[in-house]
Amino acid sequence: MASNKAAAKKAGSGPFARFEWMIAARYLRPRRGEGFISVIAVLSFLGIMLGVATLIVVMAVMNGFRAQLIDKILGLNGHFVIQAMDTEFTDYDAVAARIAQVPGVAAAIPLIEGQALASGVETSSGALVRGIRDADLANVPGIANNIRLGTLDNFSTSEGVAIGTRLAAALGLTLGDALTLVSPRGNVTPLGVTPRIKAYPVVAIFEIGMSEYDSSFIFMPFEEAQIYFNQDGKATAIEVYLADPDAIDEIRPAVEQAAERQILVGDWRQRNSTFFSALEVERNVMFLILLLIVLVAALNIISGLIMLVKNKGHDIAILRTMGATRGAIMRVFFMTGAAIGTVGTLAGFLLGVVICLNVEPIRQFLSQLTRTDVFSPELYFLSQLPADMDTGETVSVIVMALILSYLATLYPAWQAARLDPVEALRNE
Repeated sequence: MASNKAAAKKAGSGPFARFEWMIAARYLRPRRGEGFISVIAVLSFLGIMLGVATLIVVMAVMNGFRAQLIDKILGLNGHFVIQAMDTEFTDYDAVAARIAQVPGVAAAIPLIEGQALASGVETSSGALVRGIRDADLANVPGIANNIRLGTLDNFSTSEGVAIGTRLAAALGLTLGDALTLVSPRGNVTPLGVTPRIKAYPVVAIFEIGMSEYDSSFIFMPFEEAQIYFNQDGKATAIEVYLADPDAIDEIRPAVEQAAERQILVGDWRQRNSTFFSALEVERNVMFLILLLIVLVAALNIISGLIMLVKNKGHDIAILRTMGATRGAIMRVFFMTGAAIGTVGTLAGFLLGVVICLNVEPIRQFLSQLTRTDVFSPELYFLSQLPADMDTGETVSVIVMALILSYLATLYPAWQAARLDPVEALRNE
């Protein structure tokens, strides 16, 4: 008996000794008569795996959603929008030239902007018409880099318009077809103001990938827009594009000074503050809700280990009589529960990465399987489901899942360590 105690003490002289790992691994294997305990362990593993994977996928999709929206919004709209305050914008050329010289400004583009009713072959739809110069249109990445049909060459002299793919489909138009625009601000006659109606050939069709823009924006030559909207010699606004969209606070004073006149300056964060604030709140709430899945899985580890401790009371008593310390017993059951949490977290991480890398094919498969549009572009603005994994965020999810799993093992392991071997053997 003394030699057994000495051998046990020698084997367990250090923390996390080999015999502790051996016993912990043995308790993880399902054995006859312990089916219920093994089922709880499997459910705990699956819960942690699915919780971690879901957290990673949802956070990646929301990050990708935000990044894609910012890219689409800033690809079509300027980082600054400058409007005249005291007088009409008749000196737009000089103001735009001065602002374009400000360090950090990539382009300053005068615009004519107005609303009109667009009519095609089949139906009509409200649209936002923008008049822009041929040279300036090349500096708008959302349009210049996303032409699907036609060309923007000689756009200023074409007397035609460029429209989005969704608007073209809704109106039943293609290249060369006539798009009729109806504006309520037309000619002034003795009988009142008559609507202005004019047809323009479609010379280009673009696809930005954001349904709101593809279905409502129309671009026409700057001079033609001045005539159509009765803005001869004037511009309605100047859009300023920066090399760094996040540098708006640093560059704003220089832009205001370069204008050399009274102007109203709005930036992209102000124009979309409500939308992005709502998106951030939704993202944080989703993170907290999905974190509860991992927490429930951690509670399953607690229940499973408590059942295991009760079932292994005889084994614990034998180990204690052979010289195993309370610390050794606690470490055995800690490693048993921690193994479930660690393997489940790593499996969830791998599953999350696989889903994020194939999120769009998965969406298409689910759409075909259910015969529904899982990610409706009209509802979510984007044509594809994006996923952008953030390294720091993913590491935070993994660390959080591991901490919850490890904390869940402490109470059952402590209960096992404080078990009295005499009482345990007496009850056998």
